[in-house]
Amino acid sequence: MSQSDKPHPRNAVLKVDPYLPGRAKVDNSQDIHKLSSNESPFGPSPLAIEAYHQASAKIGLYPNSDAAQVREAIARRFNIEADQIICGAGVEDILVLVSRVFLQEGDEAIYTEFGFNMYKIDIIASGATPVVPKEKNYVADVDAILAAVTPRTKVVFLANPNNPTGSYLPVQEIARLHKGLPDDCLFVLDEAYAEYVDGEEPQGIDMARKANNILVTRTFSKVYGLAGLRLGWAYGPADIINAMHRVRYIFNISVAAAAAAVAALNDTAHLEKTVQHTLKWRAWLTKEIQDLGLKVTPSQANFLLVHFPADESCNVKAADAYLMSKGYILRRLEPYGLNNAMRLTVGTEEENRTVVQLLRECMKKNIAA
Repeated sequence: MSQSDKPHPRNAVLKVDPYLPGRAKVDNSQDIHKLSSNESPFGPSPLAIEAYHQASAKIGLYPNSDAAQVREAIARRFNIEADQIICGAGVEDILVLVSRVFLQEGDEAIYTEFGFNMYKIDIIASGATPVVPKEKNYVADVDAILAAVTPRTKVVFLANPNNPTGSYLPVQEIARLHKGLPDDCLFVLDEAYAEYVDGEEPQGIDMARKANNILVTRTFSKVYGLAGLRLGWAYGPADIINAMHRVRYIFNISVAAAAAAVAALNDTAHLEKTVQHTLKWRAWLTKEIQDLGLKVTPSQANFLLVHFPADESCNVKAADAYLMSKGYILRRLEPYGLNNAMRLTVGTEEENRTVVQLLRECMKKNIAA
């Protein structure tokens, strides 16, 4: 049989390097502390868990095809229009829709140097060309992004706060970036970690109310603790949302996910507890890790980017191995080109204190060696 006698994927798909998620297990350890995937240390609201169990009586039926229940709850919570919201199986589902609707061969799309890897995957898979401006000190550079825009630029993807760095562009810089983009360029502002921002309120949703080319994405996976149910959403102009609905998979939000999400939105006390815990321990972890002599990128998310010296015995490989041997899993970041850094999720108080102690032990152990 010749090579031509079998199905062939599109060339663009074969150019994609698959996304590599954070590890979820280690060898020879029964007590696992997974701090690699930015999950909430408290998990979901008890109200969401109860709603999830109650929904089990309905799983023999198809869900509402347009997630109306969830969209209406989101609209009430954020005072926005339900018909300008689209839901997906996680934000990744929304990103696939963006690329499917707005990108094709010959187009360009921008994401920054250390932007979320799914942007690159979706751009390449659509047949478009990724354009990747450099960042400054692990922070997106508005001037570099604007300088990279050409007549072929159809989409700009930006996570704010960014994953995996935790860096954040203030409201005025986001506004300056949007103002500098062409009207026919879609600005996808990914605010998956918006609830963790301290010092100002992210304004993406308010900006999207007034602009015809901004799509803001949010998720139930992080602060709401529903990562396992896969539910994200986006808000934007009606014509953009309607175009995405045309090719959205039907029944893409499960009965259980919809019920849990609505309940989670109503439990503001659980959300506030999660946020305040994160802000407190994010600051504590930053100081304690810096006091060990390690660099930490300033973060406005629920994780920290910790940098290790490349030419010393306590490098990222040694630290990762030692932490893993104790059952603590952090996120290695070689796929992002961050070869000497790991991402650390803010965990429980016990986990936070222990991971600092383990890093301290690792440094002493390797220095002594």
